[in-house]
Amino acid sequence: MEEPSRAPLLQPRGGDGSARKGRARRVALEWLVESKKLWQIVGPAILQRIALYGINVVSQAFIGHIGDLELAAFSIAATVVAGFNFGFLLGMASALETLCGQAFGAKKHHMLGVYLQRSWIVLFIFAAALTPTYIFMEELLLLIGQSPELSRLAGQMSIWLLPQHFAMAMLLPLTRFLQSQLKNWVTAVTAGAALAVHVVVTYLLVHVFNFGIVGAVAAADLSWWLVVLGQLFYVVGGGCPLSWKGFSMEAFSDFWEFIKLSSASGVMLCLENWYYRLLVLLTGYLKNAEIAVDALSICQTINGWELMIPFGFLAATGVRVANELGAGSGKGARFAIVVSITTSVVIGLVFWCLILYFDDKIALIFTTSKVVLDAVHDLSVLLAFTILLNSVQPVLSGKPL
Repeated sequence: MEEPSRAPLLQPRGGDGSARKGRARRVALEWLVESKKLWQIVGPAILQRIALYGINVVSQAFIGHIGDLELAAFSIAATVVAGFNFGFLLGMASALETLCGQAFGAKKHHMLGVYLQRSWIVLFIFAAALTPTYIFMEELLLLIGQSPELSRLAGQMSIWLLPQHFAMAMLLPLTRFLQSQLKNWVTAVTAGAALAVHVVVTYLLVHVFNFGIVGAVAAADLSWWLVVLGQLFYVVGGGCPLSWKGFSMEAFSDFWEFIKLSSASGVMLCLENWYYRLLVLLTGYLKNAEIAVDALSICQTINGWELMIPFGFLAATGVRVANELGAGSGKGARFAIVVSITTSVVIGLVFWCLILYFDDKIALIFTTSKVVLDAVHDLSVLLAFTILLNSVQPVLSGKPL
């Protein structure tokens, strides 16, 4: 008889473990490489957005410590009036992204300067047309049933917001002009410098010279124009030699085509920018309107400030996907999206935990009023989940602000 075989029927496959480890190391390395490329774009984009948004956050924080009525009036003036008009100008400036992007890709660099000047002209015309909403703000608020005291103070503040209104007409085209040429660091540096100046100037005007709410809003006006002048000096001072050839008469042509393109691409941006601002206005009709407006505007400000991070990832994702598709790598484009969304969600989870843990302290930067702090505390869970959901949706939307 033959001896039975002692060899096992199934051979152990020891190579599988090492193969899995090898794949894991390879994926981890690819992830690190992609993350490095992503953060080279995300870093300046987030810094610029957080710094610019931070100008209004600082103003709101100083005004909030003056009084509840002052904070509510500023929220109505800045969030509703200036916010509505900003949404409109943002929509009108959206055409510049398409036009400058196409001109830069086609190496028609001189046309970028022409498009920039044309956008300035169009936006200044519309900014002038929207000016009465600032001048007659008190009357408009009274007409729709807001309280007389709140309407009066918001009307006074809205007049002081006019310089910011015209600064936006300059800044929105400038920023898109620079970003289309991948000069994100210029916008980041100017925004960061303006925010630093703004903190100092606001403190001096509010607490040292006792100008109160007028000082806080005037400091914001100065800071926004510092951003504009910083970017403008870079452009006209030789920072963009290929795309800026001086002022051109070509800028005065094809206005209607520019407006049509802006209208087509900007309607959704306007609606997205307007819908949540309506909530602040509607809150003014509630009982204890000052407290309700204060609490909601604080939550929206915190959410909006954190939202600048997903918007930074949105901008970076668009660049990385375009780079990979341009190189003919669909797999690389998908991987870039996965890395971007995962990173954004992780950051969103961190802020979600922070909001839930410090739910009774998150509003202290804006106010010391116990009534307002309690109202924000009641909204903190909704705020935390809003921030978490916003860490995904903007990155997937494909519509940069």
